[in-house]
Amino acid sequence: MVRILPQTKAAAVNPLKSSQPLGAALAFLGIDGAMPLFHGSQGCTSFALVLFVRHFKEAIPLQTTAMDEVATVLGGADHLEEAILNLKGRTNPKLIGVCTTALAETRGEDFAGDIANIRLKHAEELAGTEVVLANTPDFDGAIEEGWAKAAAAMIGRITRSGEQARQSKKIAILPGWNLSVADVEHLRDMVESFGLEPVIVPDVSGSLDGTVPDRWIATTYGGTSVEDIRELGTAVQCIVIGEHMRRPAELLHRLTGVPYVLFQSLTGLKCADRFVSLLSAISGAPVPARVRRRRAQLQDALLDGHFHFGGKKIAIAAEPDQLYQLATFFVGMGSEIAAAVTTTDMSKILEKVPADSIQIGDLGDLEALGAGADLLVTHSHGRQAAYHLGIPLMRVGFPIFDRLGSQHKLTILYQGTRDLIFEVANIFQANRHAPRPETLDPFRHRDMPDELSSSPLARH
Repeated sequence: MVRILPQTKAAAVNPLKSSQPLGAALAFLGIDGAMPLFHGSQGCTSFALVLFVRHFKEAIPLQTTAMDEVATVLGGADHLEEAILNLKGRTNPKLIGVCTTALAETRGEDFAGDIANIRLKHAEELAGTEVVLANTPDFDGAIEEGWAKAAAAMIGRITRSGEQARQSKKIAILPGWNLSVADVEHLRDMVESFGLEPVIVPDVSGSLDGTVPDRWIATTYGGTSVEDIRELGTAVQCIVIGEHMRRPAELLHRLTGVPYVLFQSLTGLKCADRFVSLLSAISGAPVPARVRRRRAQLQDALLDGHFHFGGKKIAIAAEPDQLYQLATFFVGMGSEIAAAVTTTDMSKILEKVPADSIQIGDLGDLEALGAGADLLVTHSHGRQAAYHLGIPLMRVGFPIFDRLGSQHKLTILYQGTRDLIFEVANIFQANRHAPRPETLDPFRHRDMPDELSSSPLARH
């Protein structure tokens, strides 16, 4: 059984995790016409904004209530009200996603009550705009908890409750935060290939895919519509990706009765087979020929790639669900998890990670534990550890700011698993050290007895 080692350091050295508010904001960015709003100081918002812009290389709509010293002491309800009304008047968003920060949460304010009063007091002014609250203090959890809380908050606030007439072709999909833009887009294509109609919440593939609109739009453009979230109860099935999305799925089930199936990962042949089989069962349609061909391509990639993975030692630092996704992939290819570091011990998925132990910590821990590994796997902040150890780095997760196109990297189902195999195998090949002549001669540096080393024959 895997051992979860608690964090013992008083300070983070090269931090690994991103905050809950950032995760919630990322989820709100997957909604069409949305505006994430950080309830806290300007500094909290600026830091998250910089990370988003560096990762996606796009203009990111993100606003703040800009709490000052007085609001910090006396309460920020007035700042929250003013910010919501300003956003409504200037950008007219379809959804304002309020993400609380540590500055506001530490006071223990009644945010739900404040927002309820704002809705009641300005009902006419806020008509056509949903205001959704996600309680996401920086000092607790990490990016995946923030993403899940925002998804649950949107379902709880917007989705129409009660048993409703089901649409036999409609599938609700709740993806984890670690699915890239390309992953979500590929997920939709796969579901549609069976004649089904997916509703993905949140859908970052529609809003953060790098397209340039014809005109300036202050809010998000593309993604899931508020109306689609409202009608989630008409789906015949809900598919959930990632353990951290179990809570939103359970909430949807309680509100509407929609059953859900949870996939802890969609990377690997077995996981992809299970997903495709489920789609075939729901639709009643056979697996399309092009999907079968993708599966055959993955089988060939497994045969070609496993020579490069066998016996390799891998050091991974990632959020719990992404850690599980990557660790199971590498172990399935014949590698060994030499070091595993994650951000929080709040997820049950850690118990299933195929590693001897998991350290709750930072990238300093990864550097200490990863010495002797063949590959480091983490986001761009791990480049210093890779340099110090002389080990190649595979960039995954968030943020990736020193490479282009990270959001378009595919990691799931048959095609994504195949691409992962090729990427890792190519890293191993590029960093393979060719043997030198002296290393091939076993007698070159052999120690000789003293009497032989002093012999005239030995000198010649």
